[in-house]
Amino acid sequence: MFICAGDSEQFPFAIPIGIGLVDAAINLTRLATMEAPEFLIFVGTAGSYGEHGIFDIVESKTAANVEQGFLLGSAYTPISNVVSAAEDVSRETIINSSNYITTDRGLAKKYLEKKLKLENMEFFSVLAVAKAFNIPVGGVFCVTNYCDENAHRDFLANQKEAMERLENYLREKGVLQ
Repeated sequence: MFICAGDSEQFPFAIPIGIGLVDAAINLTRLATMEAPEFLIFVGTAGSYGEHGIFDIVESKTAANVEQGFLLGSAYTPISNVVSAAEDVSRETIINSSNYITTDRGLAKKYLEKKLKLENMEFFSVLAVAKAFNIPVGGVFCVTNYCDENAHRDFLANQKEAMERLENYLREKGVLQ
């Protein structure tokens, strides 16, 4: 089963689950209990902390929930902030999820130092719910912007093309008809 965030980021082949960590978790839990999917593939866009370029397509099975307060040393968490469906996490591109979009290049570099490469608001919730229900899961992302002061402007300018590229990528891989 293909899933996506929804709102302005919907695909004709994917079920929207909501934007952000909370809506994605609630709606995907509802979906998992009602439909019991055999697998989940999340498709969506992502911001780059600097290593990946605009329109790069990245597959991942690992996500983190690292907030800026952690990077700045002003917060901590007693819970695990990484979830993975991968057998070898060392080969994974780790997608960071937060309800906030990074717009500071200096912080983006700090995320890279923590081995986090991309930012997508929903993926951590997707992996956490899939793990709770023992559903195989992965994500496919197309980069729309860098995490800098132009993040929102560039996201808006590149989102449509990124979504088209994602759909074409999935067709070329043979996972869509």
